[in-house]
Amino acid sequence: MLLSNIDIQRNKHQRNRQARVGYFLVFLFLFFGTACDNFLDEVPDNRVALDDLEKAGQLLTNAYSISSYAFTDWMTDDVGFTRGTNIRPNHNEAYTWQDFTADPNEQDTPIFFWFQTYNAIAHANEVLAILEDLPADTDELQARKRAIESEALLTRAYGHFMLVNLFGKHYDESSSSSDPGVPFIETPETVFIGTYSRSSVKEVYDKVETDMLRGIELVDDNFFENSGKYHFNRNAALAFASRFYLFKGDYDKCIEYSNQLLGADPSVFVRDLTSDEFQSASSSIQGYPQLYSSPDLPSNLMLMRKISLVQRTDFGHAPTNTIYNNLFATRPFTGVTDQRENPAFVKGVNGLFPVRYESLFQRSGLNSNVGFPYHIALAFRGEEVLLNRAEAYIQRNRIADAIADLQVLTDNRYSGGDVTLSISLIRNFFGVGSNPFISDRVVLLEYYLLEKRKEFIAQGMRWFDIKRYDREVQHVLGDNVSVITLQEDDRRKVLQIPQSAIDVGGLKPNPR
Repeated sequence: MLLSNIDIQRNKHQRNRQARVGYFLVFLFLFFGTACDNFLDEVPDNRVALDDLEKAGQLLTNAYSISSYAFTDWMTDDVGFTRGTNIRPNHNEAYTWQDFTADPNEQDTPIFFWFQTYNAIAHANEVLAILEDLPADTDELQARKRAIESEALLTRAYGHFMLVNLFGKHYDESSSSSDPGVPFIETPETVFIGTYSRSSVKEVYDKVETDMLRGIELVDDNFFENSGKYHFNRNAALAFASRFYLFKGDYDKCIEYSNQLLGADPSVFVRDLTSDEFQSASSSIQGYPQLYSSPDLPSNLMLMRKISLVQRTDFGHAPTNTIYNNLFATRPFTGVTDQRENPAFVKGVNGLFPVRYESLFQRSGLNSNVGFPYHIALAFRGEEVLLNRAEAYIQRNRIADAIADLQVLTDNRYSGGDVTLSISLIRNFFGVGSNPFISDRVVLLEYYLLEKRKEFIAQGMRWFDIKRYDREVQHVLGDNVSVITLQEDDRRKVLQIPQSAIDVGGLKPNPR
């Protein structure tokens, strides 16, 4: 998602070289060692003013962070030590739950995510700061202005929401008022070096909720033309609300917003991996990910371009053959095929990687051999909303409703036999039968987490479930003997904020 207007690109560049600099750019500036006097003295004579709605709308294409959180998979029980791939320091830091030491430009790290997401938030704030003063003297322009405000609010909310869920504790009504979250930035920066404070997790959630609900109120899909899936359209906004309220633990609100998206037939928003279309594509390592991430699929609600290496089979850790095969073999049905298991790439010597991403590359110039590897990530999917609602039903002890949602997913994932779900089938699968001391809710939650793990493997979602449900993770080290453990209540589940944010921005680090 690059700006199509070169003047807007230049405008952004000039602005970033002036006094309007967020702390995320301050840190980058310090790393690159640019002279402070030259930086502040440069006059923006050729700067294009952000003076109409068209330019404001174009600037918002940079309000979507280019950083992926799929690196979190390297910290989960979905991966093992992988041989035969390029293992960089950040890969091992993730695998061993160390605090990251990467340069801010090193993709697939919390540091890169921090800087790039605050950079995206800055673009949203630039637009919101000038939007009220932009002329809109017709009904159509007024509608356009409301749509731009909606997108700016939703991108700002989403950026802060993902930041607080990586760099803060999971939301807990009893403690989130005092748990440190992240700075919530609502205005453009007007000083070169400023000090900041971390809002509490609850404060961040409250402000995210305010932005999100206002964004949903104003959203208008009519202005996205043919690129609607790359913007915060209405369906994506509802999916965001579904995730937000699930993470907050407001299960009734999660169900409410999930219902608004899913309607009377939730299967519309679930891709059918058993279909002839997907079966035909499974023989093509290019065709399958193109179909899987196609904006034409109703299940794909919002797509984002991510500068990342997680899609590369020659970098980083992966599910080992044992982990991968055991995961997909764990099911209550016999004589069936889980269509999520294949196709899969061989990764390194001992790993497998499901074909989900199309590995893409952006050259830095027409004749250049250097540039950025990237993929198109599915920021929101209909399957996630269905699973969010199923989890909310489970937490409300609405067992039959939860099973009905899980059945929709099951029908579109397993082929070759009877895949009818029931609570008795699931209880027997886990070996608890009619044990009166283990509730249906507990058993169904375990099954739900298993299915969600399969559904989102290699896409970065597992980490949040490990964190939300205090799950222990064990990793075998490279000697194939030593085992390290991330405990249920391990402080390292809250990722450390960048050292430069501590040293320059004045932020307090997470305890270790």
